[in-house]
Amino acid sequence: MNAKQIVVLTGLSGAGKTTAARALEDLGFFVVDNLPPQLIEPLIAFADSAAGEGRKRLAFVIDAREVAFLREFPTTWERLQASGHRLLLLFLDCADDVLVRRFQETRRRHPLDNTDKAENQSGIGTGLLAAINAERELLSEMRARADHVIETRALSVHELKGLVIERFGDERSGLTITLTSFGFKHGLPTDLDMCFDARFLPNPYFVDALRSRSGLDADVAAYVLGQPDAAVFLDKVCDLVAFLIPRFVAEGKSYATVAIGCTGGRHRSVALVEAGVAVLRGLGFDVKVRHRDVGRNSSPSGRAVDEEHR
Repeated sequence: MNAKQIVVLTGLSGAGKTTAARALEDLGFFVVDNLPPQLIEPLIAFADSAAGEGRKRLAFVIDAREVAFLREFPTTWERLQASGHRLLLLFLDCADDVLVRRFQETRRRHPLDNTDKAENQSGIGTGLLAAINAERELLSEMRARADHVIETRALSVHELKGLVIERFGDERSGLTITLTSFGFKHGLPTDLDMCFDARFLPNPYFVDALRSRSGLDADVAAYVLGQPDAAVFLDKVCDLVAFLIPRFVAEGKSYATVAIGCTGGRHRSVALVEAGVAVLRGLGFDVKVRHRDVGRNSSPSGRAVDEEHR
């Protein structure tokens, strides 16, 4: 069995497990919600199979919705600890008054509140506060075993997501950069976070031998990147992106789109984006590339030919 990073996420209802689970998904974890402890080991085995695609990062959300299943957790957890996987038990806690307010604001019923049920033989709790206290008792052993406890009383949704990202991903994790080239004459790309204008550089379009080619060709790239200002421009763009991405991650963003434009989107911007991708990947960032207009002028129909993300 291949060693995996496994996070068990638990805690009180209303403490933010949904937000934390989404943050783990953004970091690349395969997240399964409301999982009985007895199914953790079968799912880990499934992740090692071809159908499971050899997933390396798994997160399981376990809470008090299935009371009977919680009794099996200590035994399951001890077996997992002996399995060689990298385990972490994350518990989200919150003060009673804040939990009460959150449930009142959302008008949701606590999963252990048996108020108004015709038959209440579970002894779990009737009324919101009784349900919260019962849940604390049910989860007390999991909290005692927790490697990391986050108190969410004073945290916003964005702050909680930031804490999870800080704990489970370094400052360059959990965010994908899309670096795209485009032509200003065809309009700005949508959903941009940053946009840079490379039209100040000499245009290969006016060099007869380069006009019909693109920035993906070595001779065009050499012409563009050989300009003294091109190197300075690229250094400053990559430096700014490297500065901003960790701050985007802290804010809770999971992706960022950075665009470099020239007149037609075939020569200067394409060459700069290709060079920028190499630099940013060398710094450890997850970068995808898109050349929106590189095929627009050479397409027989005159339409843009978008390169697939790669």
